[in-house]
Amino acid sequence: MRRTVEQAKRLGVAVGAHPGFRDLVGFGRRHINAPAQELVDDMLYQLGALRELARVQGVALQHIKPHGALYMHLARDEEAARLLVENLQRLEPELLLYCMPGSAIWRIATELGQPVIREFYADREYDLSGSIVFTRNVRAYDPAQVAARVLRACQEGVVRTVEGEDLAIEFDSICLHSDTPGALALVEATRNALDGAGIQVRAPR
Repeated sequence: MRRTVEQAKRLGVAVGAHPGFRDLVGFGRRHINAPAQELVDDMLYQLGALRELARVQGVALQHIKPHGALYMHLARDEEAARLLVENLQRLEPELLLYCMPGSAIWRIATELGQPVIREFYADREYDLSGSIVFTRNVRAYDPAQVAARVLRACQEGVVRTVEGEDLAIEFDSICLHSDTPGALALVEATRNALDGAGIQVRAPR
């Protein structure tokens, strides 16, 4: 974490926490049943570790985004989502919270005044409920198809679901995962498509 913060500081990249389930083998993509308090305590533990390693280098955290299966758990579990947001309100009331629009954590954060960034997943599939379809084995995507998907989401406000129907979406941020095969090509194609369409890309702050 220290090296990552050092690199981000040198390159002028904002730093944020990405806490997840303690699922090292499954890279946080497998759900772990645990009480809400235990989950939130573990998230705060992870947040605190990064925050102090950043603070010692004069870097303030910009955001927090739950990872993988925990992201989806907080999208559905009202108790855990409320407990997390209440704790963030006490500790970091200005910390941007990346989440899925319409989710439990989004509704609660909006209600309690925690600033939110609504996400669109460019390299993951959606179902008609608006949930992300996560798999342990991430497949490769065609860069042109991903770029077209992002453009359609930006211009028309819809995404094609695994059921073959369109889903209306609103978002502030586009997520592309670094562990998706060919991630750099996806980023380049997406950025070129956005630039070509005159859509501005900028940091939330």
